[in-house]
Amino acid sequence: MRAPHQDTYDAIVIGAGIQGSFTAYHLAQRHKDTLLLEQFILPHSRGSSHGQSRITRSAYPQVPYARMMPDSFRLWKRLENEAGTSLYRRTGLVVLGPAGDPQLEGCRQSLGDNHVLDAVELAQHFPGLRLHDGEVALWDSTGGVLFAERALRAVQDAFRRHGGTLQDGERVLHIEPGAVLTVTTTAGVYRAPRLIITAGAWTGALLAPLGLCLPLQPLRIDVCYWKEKEPGSTNRACPCFMTMGLSQAPHGIYGLPALEYPGLVKVCYHHGSPTDPDERDRVPPGTPHPDVTLLSSFISTYLPGLEPWPAVVETCLYTVSVPQGHPTPSWVQDPWPCMLTPWLPQNTPDGDFILDRHPKYSNIIIGAGFSGR
Repeated sequence: MRAPHQDTYDAIVIGAGIQGSFTAYHLAQRHKDTLLLEQFILPHSRGSSHGQSRITRSAYPQVPYARMMPDSFRLWKRLENEAGTSLYRRTGLVVLGPAGDPQLEGCRQSLGDNHVLDAVELAQHFPGLRLHDGEVALWDSTGGVLFAERALRAVQDAFRRHGGTLQDGERVLHIEPGAVLTVTTTAGVYRAPRLIITAGAWTGALLAPLGLCLPLQPLRIDVCYWKEKEPGSTNRACPCFMTMGLSQAPHGIYGLPALEYPGLVKVCYHHGSPTDPDERDRVPPGTPHPDVTLLSSFISTYLPGLEPWPAVVETCLYTVSVPQGHPTPSWVQDPWPCMLTPWLPQNTPDGDFILDRHPKYSNIIIGAGFSGR
């Protein structure tokens, strides 16, 4: 074990996922001496910033998010220019759901009426996707694929180039609030007048000793890849898609073209099974996977060009809020030493993320509940 050491910074960020890494990058750009802490040795696959692809889009039911997206795309382009590498592929995005669904209608308003597709236009954009009676499809021309791991490396490298310090393999043991905060890890003691917590599934445990209870429950997500019945029938140029308002998939389904595994299309359900974040990979044999069964039915009905059972199933973590009246999981209640993880998408009761100051300690900023965004 490394001998403990002590350093002072302008700001400390806990959690080196995409949220924390970008936060640290912007602080360093503004000439703030910034420390970025990460529990795991980088790179790793314990969170959700691993893997090659994530969807980005302009189509959102919520007006504030839709209005944010032009700035978001400009920031990605700026990072691409700084890193000298491509981080985004514009494929377009099809949004599918029953006519009149409130969320789908919100997306239509954010995109405009001229982005509604009829069956012929849908077949031109996405020939493998079936549209059923009573359903409509929207076209988001800005939608596409972010190269997740490449983007994470790019922003962390840029953070370092701007003078930032990234310490991985350090688990946070204690946070002492004050005008100058003290963060004790397994390898050092650090002080700063500002602290930003972007700790994903461990956010609740990290905040509990600071007197703030966020009722967050991690979920284990099945990340599924489906084989083409005819090799090459779908290709890397196919658009992404997502569903809204389908009765058989109330949390939504999303899909990306065959980028990670040749000939395998990524299609996932935006929900999962409750889990302890430290136990997510310890699934007993014979554990049912109802979400995979749901996806299999969807594939057979909407994407008949794919085999109806996944060729590869991996796992990912989300964090959702515990419904009011349900007991908070014991591992959240216990003030055990908090561990950090990057960008574990989190859901809140209204689907909006938490971005605010601690109500008692105004120099602690919390970023959580990003709902996969």
